[in-house]
Amino acid sequence: MVTRDPHAPTPPPTPAPAVRRLFAALSPGAERNLLDTLRGERTGGILLLAGALAALVWANVAGDSYVAVRDTVVGPAALHLDLTVGQWATDGLLAVFFFVIGLELKREIVVGELHDVRTAVVPAVAAVGGMLVPAGLYLAVNLTADGGAPGGWAVPTATDIAFAVAVLALVGRNLPSALRAFLLTLAVVDDLLAIVVIAAFYSDQVAFGWLAASFACVAVFALVLRRGWTSPWLLLPLALAAWAFMHTSGVHATIAGVLLGFAVPASPGSTQRALRLPAPPEDSLAERFEHRWRPVSAGFAVPVFALFAAGVPLSATVVGETFTDPAAQGVALGLVLGKPLGIVAATWLVATFTRATLAGGLGWGDVLGVGLLGGIGFTVSLLVGELAFGSGTTHEHVVVAILFSSAAAAAAGSVALAARGRRHARATSPGDLSAADG
Repeated sequence: MVTRDPHAPTPPPTPAPAVRRLFAALSPGAERNLLDTLRGERTGGILLLAGALAALVWANVAGDSYVAVRDTVVGPAALHLDLTVGQWATDGLLAVFFFVIGLELKREIVVGELHDVRTAVVPAVAAVGGMLVPAGLYLAVNLTADGGAPGGWAVPTATDIAFAVAVLALVGRNLPSALRAFLLTLAVVDDLLAIVVIAAFYSDQVAFGWLAASFACVAVFALVLRRGWTSPWLLLPLALAAWAFMHTSGVHATIAGVLLGFAVPASPGSTQRALRLPAPPEDSLAERFEHRWRPVSAGFAVPVFALFAAGVPLSATVVGETFTDPAAQGVALGLVLGKPLGIVAATWLVATFTRATLAGGLGWGDVLGVGLLGGIGFTVSLLVGELAFGSGTTHEHVVVAILFSSAAAAAAGSVALAARGRRHARATSPGDLSAADG
């Protein structure tokens, strides 16, 4: 038996083990890891798909509650912001997505693939072809069929940049890096043209006073950033005011997100110059803002938009009627057939009749694979479909057509690019020096 010396100091009590709360705040390291994960291309595509699947399950299992939540009105009527939850997702949350798109467009124009005309011309022309041919196929169906809806011509013209790049990341391990640049440039130009289409063809009667107020807020936002003031307490109110005035003007509110993204300086060293820092010019304000807001866009805004945009009943009646609805037929033809046809044809024309060429290492099979991925309409197609058709039976049919066509395009593009990846891998393996072109 061991006895303790009565004159020895009493040892301090053993601390109780820390209790980790289930929903405690993340540690700084865990938070960084989570945000980095949300910035990943694959994660964004997976969350977008999860939002759409959740919408379909909810709408088909408990349709009444889905409609009740989606149509609940929230917001002050005095400010013309008494919107439904679905409208907040479309007009509000999707503005965050378009803000990130605006930042990416600005960076591509200033320092990226769109900076050099010789590099950008081929995918840019491919994007134009990838919009004209689907629109033409849609109109060919809907101008001649009974009950056609020509007003939806822009629905199959858009490529979902998040989904398409995510699919490429999944199957493109052995593909040349130039292919990702080609797809990214094509999708960025595609989104830019889609933004122009939304502003020009799918805006209500414009109240120019409110529109001018929105432009003024964007101009002040840009001036504040160039003066080096980056406090969110100053920038967020300006951004919200620009968005609210744009919404009230009748122009779709997501355009404000694009304009705010374009207002952020993207030249190298803009962060250091704006903040008057002596550090070397290695990044820009646009890069910082994109790094900060992409997790919000990919991890919350776009999945929630998909949750309230993709919820349609998939009964046998609805699916059967989709195949006979000219609007749905035009969307399906445009996405699955028109996109790859337009992208490949436009690329061939510019490569044949000008001095522009494909980037090194790319073959026509790669362009076809990218063209197939271009048929993944999803986010912007769902938005344009809602703007063109509102709610109703035709809108339901169009949503079903977008979902099925985007899935078919993703599957076809994955198969084609996986095959191209194997060919590129063989071409670069020891003992096989055959070219991967063709």
